[in-house]
Amino acid sequence: MPDPKHIIILGSAYPLRGGGLSTFNERLAREFMAARHRVTIYTFSLQYPSFLFPGKTQYSTEPAPIDLDIKVTVNSINPLNWLQVGRELRTLKPDLLLVRYWIPFLGPALGTICNIVKKNKHTSVVCIADNVIPHEKRPGDHILTNYFLRSAHAFITMSEQVMSDLYSFKTGKPAMLVDHPLYDNFGEAISKKQAREHLGLPPDDKIILFFGFIRQYKGLDLLFDAMADPSIKSNSVKLLVAGEFYQDSKPYLAQIERLGIKESVILHSEFISDQEVRYYCCAADFIIQPYRQATQSGVTPLAYHFEKPMIVTNVGGLPAMVKHGVTGVVTEPDALSIASGIAEAYKLGEEYFLPGLREEKKKYSWKKLVDAIMILANQAKA
Repeated sequence: MPDPKHIIILGSAYPLRGGGLSTFNERLAREFMAARHRVTIYTFSLQYPSFLFPGKTQYSTEPAPIDLDIKVTVNSINPLNWLQVGRELRTLKPDLLLVRYWIPFLGPALGTICNIVKKNKHTSVVCIADNVIPHEKRPGDHILTNYFLRSAHAFITMSEQVMSDLYSFKTGKPAMLVDHPLYDNFGEAISKKQAREHLGLPPDDKIILFFGFIRQYKGLDLLFDAMADPSIKSNSVKLLVAGEFYQDSKPYLAQIERLGIKESVILHSEFISDQEVRYYCCAADFIIQPYRQATQSGVTPLAYHFEKPMIVTNVGGLPAMVKHGVTGVVTEPDALSIASGIAEAYKLGEEYFLPGLREEKKKYSWKKLVDAIMILANQAKA
């Protein structure tokens, strides 16, 4: 076993709410710790100014994780703070600074910190890039991202789309593609009957699940149009929407009324806590991602963990993670195709996909991700 390293993860964690980024970073920290490394997470005291945050709150109401060393220090909009944190980390001389990058807004803060840390000539700076080109584009994105990318020694991406976007910046730095690991920290699967009882859902209905924050690029409006298709209505399929609106909910609610699908849509439009995640996943027959665009998705490894077949659109990294006819159904990103995909999934049946799901999920390993990160960290020091 290699010598233990001092690793600092720079990114979202408690007391910021769970959801993809915080949950991922905390789970990854535990994987490093299981390999005997010493790990500290430096998270944000301010991640987004309130006027940029579309949800109700950025902060968790759950108990703090007692097994993790989390320092709440980084202010995303205070350059003096970036200098302070950068100098602190430079002096600590961790063997590895692992930084998450997903939005250009954070490029100046993260890039400045990493540039200062690198000056100690000891620390390897490896970035896990969730997005390089954001879903929702704004002026200045390219400049901010380019500034950050120059600050890292090497990169991990979890989809071919993000790798392609990274290459477009011509960094000339090492990069590895690693499958997004399973979210295996939400507990074991329970029966559909138990899950539906807990959520107060009918035990025998056909239910598909849309899970996660609601943003325009995720195509929930396309899915509503699909739910109004005669083939779906005649089969009495219901849609469970579990997640907080990250944009104005009024157009969605008006669309439900206009299409006459109110009886077919179950809205649980609030943040879903970690303790509740498994109930939603296990209550569904299928998990659907009707996205207009995508890189990788944290919903897919969640579905694999609970062995739920998926219906996804043919965009970004989704079809690479969901094998059509094996672990789910791949459709085009339009309402008619999505409706056909839902009908096809029910025609094949949930049980049809289980062998493929159980085989495919084996490759989504946290150890593989840790091994890849350590390889890149060593390359940076070579």
